[in-house]
Amino acid sequence: MNEADSDEMLSALMLRGYALADSPEDADVALVNTCTVRDHAEHRAFSYIGRLDKWKSGRDCRKVIVAGCAIERLGQDVLRQFPHVDLAAGAKSIDLFSELLDKAGIVGEGGVKSSCGARAYVTIMRGCSCGCAYCIVPSVRGPAVSLNPQEILAQANAKAAAGAKEITLLGQTVNNYRYPGFGDFAALLSEIHKIDGISRIRFMSAHPIFLNDSLIQAYADLPKLERHIHLPAQSGSDKILKTMRRGYTRQDFLDKLARLRQAAPGIAVSSDFIVGFPTETEEDFSQTLSLVDEGAISAAYCFKFSPRQSTVAYDMAGRPSNAEVDARLARLLEKVKSQGRNYLASLIGAKAELLMETDKFGRTAENFTAELAEGASAGTLVEAVVSGVRNNTLLVKRT
Repeated sequence: MNEADSDEMLSALMLRGYALADSPEDADVALVNTCTVRDHAEHRAFSYIGRLDKWKSGRDCRKVIVAGCAIERLGQDVLRQFPHVDLAAGAKSIDLFSELLDKAGIVGEGGVKSSCGARAYVTIMRGCSCGCAYCIVPSVRGPAVSLNPQEILAQANAKAAAGAKEITLLGQTVNNYRYPGFGDFAALLSEIHKIDGISRIRFMSAHPIFLNDSLIQAYADLPKLERHIHLPAQSGSDKILKTMRRGYTRQDFLDKLARLRQAAPGIAVSSDFIVGFPTETEEDFSQTLSLVDEGAISAAYCFKFSPRQSTVAYDMAGRPSNAEVDARLARLLEKVKSQGRNYLASLIGAKAELLMETDKFGRTAENFTAELAEGASAGTLVEAVVSGVRNNTLLVKRT
């Protein structure tokens, strides 16, 4: 989602005469798009913004723009902390970025339009209304708003015309999309599926609550819909899930995966997990480990709990010690890696369709990176068979 926001802001700059520079030394504008989901990400961003003071002083015309969720959280305090910043645009202001550029006088010459690669993003929702206890997103991105389907389809058609073979639909709880008089997320997928030139459809990030009958049926009905879903579980413990305010149980999660796999046999499932959430015990954590096995999770992003101001969990008591959290995270990462290795090994001998991202590497319909022995042009679809595995990469040959 941050990549999509960055692309949107980049397009606004390009339409004002700017083009991507090969290096910071060649650049007139530095645009930093920040994240605040975890404290570490925010600190890294502000450390980088601080270092841009020296970069800006190297040339009189240089401008520094900072944007995104961390800026939304801190507001104009950013300008006081970093006086060398010329424009601060919070995450809720992305739609107004062009207007903000004009007001700040950040305008180049000419008019260069951005191009589109084989894979393209289309944002269909902004914000989130779920209110998970640990999550700062509703504070910095606002409540969930579904965008106009006609505008979404126009963007998707334009990206297809520019050469995109794969469209990824984006939203904080993307499968909760619904628009009055149009329908739900499955209805939008069906319309995207009709677009000529689009061979693959992905989406992120889904919420288990909104994995409903119509979306499960879409996997059976729409062959362009990729055989992969990223479905954040966050924990395998019912106690922790309730404390997190996730709105589902462990069994709910597993039951939905079972129904999904009936509709789309062979679908790959990746997930997110938080380790060390307040009140998490060793027993709670063991249930997370077992969920990786029971859910046949092929990959996962695993993080230590990061307390964020303005969230319910910020000052919640009962946090495990840092040593316990570090040890648990290491065990979970090893479990996920082991599961992933086994999953990839099970694909040896199976057919695979690759969308080439370079002349040697592509991505399968299950969202795995694959190296094609013979090579092919970027942006092409190749039918292949899996011949082996190297680290986390499938080795494939043309059929």
